[in-house]
Amino acid sequence: MTSASTGAAGRVPRFRALLPSAQDDADLAAVYAYPEGLSRPWLRANMVSSADGGAWGPSGRTADLSSPPDRAVMGVLRAQADVVLAGAATARIEGYRPVRPREVWAGLREGRPSTPPLAVVTRTLDVHPDVLKAAPPRARTIVITTESAPAERRREAEETADVVVAGTGSVRPEAVLAALAERGLYRVLTEGGPHLLAEFTAAGLLDELCLTLSPRLLGPEAARIVAGDAPSHTQDLRLAGLLESEGSLFARYRRP
Repeated sequence: MTSASTGAAGRVPRFRALLPSAQDDADLAAVYAYPEGLSRPWLRANMVSSADGGAWGPSGRTADLSSPPDRAVMGVLRAQADVVLAGAATARIEGYRPVRPREVWAGLREGRPSTPPLAVVTRTLDVHPDVLKAAPPRARTIVITTESAPAERRREAEETADVVVAGTGSVRPEAVLAALAERGLYRVLTEGGPHLLAEFTAAGLLDELCLTLSPRLLGPEAARIVAGDAPSHTQDLRLAGLLESEGSLFARYRRP
């Protein structure tokens, strides 16, 4: 995922388009627009990697790899999404809270709530209380869990969030997208982490990967952006676009 940190106030990085055609000052909203007329969920992942493939830095967080351009892309992706999806471990490590509305998003969210809801996948319902309680009324947090989740935590979560059961011992990726589609949330942005992304890629459900390539080397310690216990799998991708800003590359891959 990309870092949830914010950049310096008023910082507006410039992006140079390299592919599919050269452009000196790319329009991020146009570059990252979702397909029109979606009739099913479109799963887009936003991840960051070091030049040697690491998914997080020395602190264990993606903030070590982020930059003002990376955060600018993250802001546009969130503004265009119907829902932001993350695993519980990522939410804890990265300090996730409900997505805050931003004035610059107004045009991108016309006809929708001012901010997308946060959806957290968790088997144990071990999430920060603010994730459940601090969301605005029209963007209540969605907690996606299993039948075996602790009953007391589930009752507490249901008081302030929407709780969805999407599996028995583990959460089924297909059930996650089906639950979001039932709520009319088709433009799905997952920000990881690597284990959650592996579950969706193993199920063949990823439509688009937005990958920030940070100009840093980390060595062999950090995991890749797809990691964990999901079954081994491969998936061909097509390069749909490439931007550059301040030394970072921003690649957009789609399923053929």
